[in-house]
Amino acid sequence: MNDDVSIYPPVIPKMEDWPINRQSEDRNAFINEIDNYTIDRFLMKPTEKVSDILARTIYLERIRIKEEPWKVDPPNEALFWKKIQKKLVGKSLDKEEQEARVSNEEILKKIVHRYSEEIVGTFSTKTFLFARKFLTFFFNRLLNTASERNFRRIWGGKHRVYDRLKVKGEIDILRSLFDKGTVVIVPTHYSNLDSILIGYAVDAVLGLPAFSYGAGLNLYNTGYTAYYMNRLGAYRLDRRKKNPIYLETLKAMSKLSIERGTNNLFFPGGTRSRSGAIETKLKMGLLGTAVEAQRALSEKGKQEKVFIVPLVLGYHFVLEAKYLIDQHLKKTGKEKYIKTKDQSGSVRSLLKFAWKFFSDTNDITLTFGKPMDVLGNFVDSNGESFDKFGNKIDIADYFKSGHNKVQANFQREAEYTKILADKIVERFHKDNMVLSSYVVAYVAFNILKIKHPKLDLYGVLRLPTNDFIFSYQSILEGAEQLRTRLFEMEANEDIRLSEEIRWDIDKLVKDGIERMGTFHAQSPLKITKSGQVVSEDFKLLFYYHNSLENYNLSKYVKWNNLELQLVDTIK
Repeated sequence: MNDDVSIYPPVIPKMEDWPINRQSEDRNAFINEIDNYTIDRFLMKPTEKVSDILARTIYLERIRIKEEPWKVDPPNEALFWKKIQKKLVGKSLDKEEQEARVSNEEILKKIVHRYSEEIVGTFSTKTFLFARKFLTFFFNRLLNTASERNFRRIWGGKHRVYDRLKVKGEIDILRSLFDKGTVVIVPTHYSNLDSILIGYAVDAVLGLPAFSYGAGLNLYNTGYTAYYMNRLGAYRLDRRKKNPIYLETLKAMSKLSIERGTNNLFFPGGTRSRSGAIETKLKMGLLGTAVEAQRALSEKGKQEKVFIVPLVLGYHFVLEAKYLIDQHLKKTGKEKYIKTKDQSGSVRSLLKFAWKFFSDTNDITLTFGKPMDVLGNFVDSNGESFDKFGNKIDIADYFKSGHNKVQANFQREAEYTKILADKIVERFHKDNMVLSSYVVAYVAFNILKIKHPKLDLYGVLRLPTNDFIFSYQSILEGAEQLRTRLFEMEANEDIRLSEEIRWDIDKLVKDGIERMGTFHAQSPLKITKSGQVVSEDFKLLFYYHNSLENYNLSKYVKWNNLELQLVDTIK
């Protein structure tokens, strides 16, 4: 984004013309399309009997109802599955597949339709306009109140919330693609706040039409939340449901939605990053639906394309970091950590986070990477694809058989999905915007490890924080050496650097320490009144250090030389 541009005009001025609105108006036909497509997929399966799939689904659903009931579940949930089981036992099991086919298909239709009705949301232009006005009003009033630190001036001030959302990257190309196909944004995932911030940024800053996105069914447990979520284009995700019919229905909805031209947003990592590092392994389910949608469009002879746009979020502090890093360490280290309660989803926590975010003058960076086609080839502003040698290519050619005809080949499309996932991970790392807090956390935690060479990671994390003081000079020198390598990487387009990375090194380090984890009750790093650099939580310091993991940066800093300058650990 240009520095002199605050917001962009709408790509599609009339909300009635937004693809998500057109899909909502055609909801019944869309659901029927999902039903038929899903049923056909199961009936084509050569390796597993439909009756076995039904039996496994019923078994898993009855366990879910008993062990994980939610308020949002339909009141007749248990009765529905009891009747389905009775019908399966009476008319399908212990019969030849051909004899049971009619009954199985009837049962399958009932289950799939129940799921598709649950999953598919709606979109209301009136609700969206209200939400836009409310969020803008709320964020701007909160920002001005926090900035002025004077409640009597809540109606005054000129600060704008989108000034805190630093939107960077390939914005012009992204905006040019909306009349050439379907855009699928695939972001990194750190916080429960991600969806709100992305949704607000693409609408209020970038002028893009609303995206279809997944929202956990648990969010629908309260009436007010359910009312708005139901009308803002979200489709419902129930992570309790792991059965094959539900997962296939969900993928069908995603594939057909993209094929219809509805722009989508989903987190390819599947869940929030527990370690604080950028995702390296992505979920193939929903990602594969983008590949299938492109093949279906090409199969119909359509010129519209599916565009994949990576988005990297950058936070100086993450609301849920304490909970997330505990979960990561418990899983990877097999250690018996005390589980920290995740309270980040409560309204009180989100409001507290927003207040801290604004009052401490922090910002959040959203970096949109280079748009790609579904095979990971870069595209230009005209939507044309180019291979790694710069040659223009026709994406339809990759879906053709030996008879030069586009047709489905699920094994081949699974391989294409893996290629796309690898490309997204690569772009996540290249489009990562390095913040000052990343540099300081990375250097400080490595200094801590170097000082205790005989301890593994978990031993270092168990050290008492009040027995260790960091040398400010060592952090300065380590940051300077690290920055030299980051400049080289930036020149090779292997990473992006925020403007504060170019500041005087002393200013950079102080900024990083001040901004890192400012929300937390125990600071991952701070400068005391006496001028000492200390940490109150090594696990949080490790979490923020992980923002620069997977870049092999450690070898570019002379840690042993820094170690000689460390302050003695005994206070």
